[in-house]
Amino acid sequence: MNEVLLLQGLVGGIVFGAIYALIGASLNVMVGVLRVINFAHGEFILAGSFFAYAMLMGLGLNPLYAVAPVAVLFFLAGYGAYFVLIPRLQRSDEPETSSFLLMFGVSLMMIAVLTWIFEADIRPVNFSFDPINVTLLVVEDAYGPGRDGRVIVPTARIVALAVNALMIIALTWFLYRTLTGKAMRAAIMNRDAVQIVGIDVHHLSATAFGLATAIAGVTGVLLAMVVPSVDPNGGPPLALVGFVVIVLGGLGHPVGALLAGVLFGVVEQVATVMLPQAAAQMLGFVILIAVIFFRPSGILGLAVSR
Repeated sequence: MNEVLLLQGLVGGIVFGAIYALIGASLNVMVGVLRVINFAHGEFILAGSFFAYAMLMGLGLNPLYAVAPVAVLFFLAGYGAYFVLIPRLQRSDEPETSSFLLMFGVSLMMIAVLTWIFEADIRPVNFSFDPINVTLLVVEDAYGPGRDGRVIVPTARIVALAVNALMIIALTWFLYRTLTGKAMRAAIMNRDAVQIVGIDVHHLSATAFGLATAIAGVTGVLLAMVVPSVDPNGGPPLALVGFVVIVLGGLGHPVGALLAGVLFGVVEQVATVMLPQAAAQMLGFVILIAVIFFRPSGILGLAVSR
């Protein structure tokens, strides 16, 4: 196995793993606090990607400039959408099942809207930084005497990874150092107990919905920088990745989702280099099945009061 290709796969795995970590963490907050199976989470991410694409095509702005407006607008949209979509579900005998059906409908609606506005074609996100690529490492004699190999990464991926890391740090600080974040973690473990101590559970839930939507939107912007293209039908695979990550990391432990996202991304990308494509796609799900068998609560999962 060529050492350069392996290192290239490892670097790619870290970049995509950080993206997966944000997907899993945002979905974990929504599922944990609201008990909502958000099948439309992938479309929330795609909406962020298309927002960046629209800014690029309409205003000529680098997708990086879309991060702040997407975070604000998507939080407000998510906060308001909670009161439209969720409160009635909480009174259902099976809120998870009801929310799955509702959010599946939202997913189909968003796919239709995105396809109507942007059509069904994959849209390239044509932008660049200066320099376009950065050489991270030079491997001497990788291809024979005097033939060095270089581990090269697009600058856009490095910038996206830096923004991603800042978001992960900010999210961790919010969940573990602020009263609202601690209340969200408490609601994940026992929603009824949170109401008993006098916390406005509807405001908390709306904040969680808005936060998860904002993170999903920003993740879409970063994804457009990493790929870089946008597919109107690419939402369901992203939602599937999110569910895989929260199962691996453990429902009720957002940091577990962060670790699981990086693990899943590294395994996927390195396996793509080392194994045939079909086997590489299968390996991540083999790990998922193994975790379900031997540690159903996930890597860092907590027992959740139902």
